[in-house]
Amino acid sequence: MSRKILVTGSAGFIGYHLSQLLLDEGFAVLGYDGMTDYYDVALKQGRHAMLRENARFTAVEGMLEDATLLDKVADDFAPDAIIHLAAQAGVRYSLENPRAYIDSNIVGTFNVMEAARRLGVDHLLMASTSSVYGANTAMPFIETETADTQLTIYAATKKATESMGHSYAHLWNLPTTMFRFFTVYGPWGRPDMALCKFVEAILEDRAIDIYNRGEMYRDFTYVEDLVRAIRLLIDAVPQRPEGGAVAEGDSLSPVAPYRVVNIGNSGKVSLLDFVDAIEDSLGKKAIRNLMEMQKGDVPATWADASLLERLTGYRPRTDVREGIARFVDWYRDYYRK
Repeated sequence: MSRKILVTGSAGFIGYHLSQLLLDEGFAVLGYDGMTDYYDVALKQGRHAMLRENARFTAVEGMLEDATLLDKVADDFAPDAIIHLAAQAGVRYSLENPRAYIDSNIVGTFNVMEAARRLGVDHLLMASTSSVYGANTAMPFIETETADTQLTIYAATKKATESMGHSYAHLWNLPTTMFRFFTVYGPWGRPDMALCKFVEAILEDRAIDIYNRGEMYRDFTYVEDLVRAIRLLIDAVPQRPEGGAVAEGDSLSPVAPYRVVNIGNSGKVSLLDFVDAIEDSLGKKAIRNLMEMQKGDVPATWADASLLERLTGYRPRTDVREGIARFVDWYRDYYRK
């Protein structure tokens, strides 16, 4: 089993939780993070500070676009596996600043893949998103479906990294797993995400914007479930299939040690039920501002997580009400509200 893991985006929401889990299980973790100011840097610094309490964690601050620094860090650490989570996130921000997504998600990911190729790591695991399914309407979403109708530059850059990853897996026999995340939430979540914005607004007696007049559905995935799935996927190393034979339902490439895996809770939750659960956890009603659909958004996401379960014996199961209650407890403690 791989014991040394390089995690990009370790000060991020998911990267922090994953790094903590890996440390708890005895791994040595090198965290690489750009500490960009897309949202409050103090939140990122707080996450890294907690990770630094473990002697097996080392943090390096640097941008993915800085190939020289990334290569030096990777060479010195010599990881067994790389988990690439760092990215410019946010569907809506990609409408305002698309170049940031090209720089971080395309150029940065290329630099990570080059480091993985050069070092010959046992396994490269990279984050994608449910947004790559774009305008697909057949649900639940299955990894073997064609996904060529991305609706935002964010989703397009993530689909591009999937294609880049496949080419490197094929050319260099680099075992690569791409995981598609479905609406991740939980403690230490990003302040630009709906859950955090809704909780803050309700507590401050401000209206919350509910798009498509509430006719929205998401497969909400609790962050601790998500990182447990990533941890288990480290050991599910894809192998190039002999003769191109791939089992039915497996997204394994017929020509490369490459696979795409959904990580989701396998259930649709309506946005209005999501708001109801927040209200119940806060003991306070929201002022609801019903709005039209926002450009680039999709009305629903829903994961088929059966491949994840086949590969790892695990699938996320935390009920959204339970997960929201845990987030609210953290939010009140962290923000003293």
